[in-house]
Amino acid sequence: MWQLNLANPCFIYLGLGNSRSGLPPYDVERFVFVVQGTVTLANVSDVNHELMVDSYAYLPPNSEHSISCDASATLVVFERRYASLKNHITEQIVGSTVKQPLLETPGEVFELRKLLPTSAPYDFNIHIMDFQPGEFLNVKEVHYNQHGLLLLEGQGIYRLGDSWYPIQAGDAIWMAPFVPQWYAALGKTRSRYLLYKDVNRNPL
Repeated sequence: MWQLNLANPCFIYLGLGNSRSGLPPYDVERFVFVVQGTVTLANVSDVNHELMVDSYAYLPPNSEHSISCDASATLVVFERRYASLKNHITEQIVGSTVKQPLLETPGEVFELRKLLPTSAPYDFNIHIMDFQPGEFLNVKEVHYNQHGLLLLEGQGIYRLGDSWYPIQAGDAIWMAPFVPQWYAALGKTRSRYLLYKDVNRNPL
């Protein structure tokens, strides 16, 4: 059985085999993204979902569920204590990247998909961003959101503040609020990264 038991925001890259998850701590929400293999998500209603590569699930805080796999699988698991809003609740979501629409990115060239609703109940979102070789962010970003990033495919270079970091598939970055950031895709194949972003809450 695997269990993170962390109340602060936690972004974990797990390799699993023949195992089953425990539940997060009280009031902690969970997001799971499948990088390799297949896992089974079961909830209290005995409804099972087979999650394959590029599939994902959002599990609201205090929801009964389990995630299991009989063979090798690699998951991204993100957990954080839910920042509740009065009269707002989140719901379980199961989806796949390919079924999410490409969104407009004015002034930019990358492809963007958002995996979670942008409505007020949800206090974070997960973006999938695709860059072809040589493409880059047209602006150096500075904002209050903190980010967790995992490069799923390809390679590139990431600027954080005044430092430059070559990255490749499997590398992870955590970006604090207000840190200047910029990315360019290198190599001969597409680069894709998964990006966590806190939203819909007053940062103060």
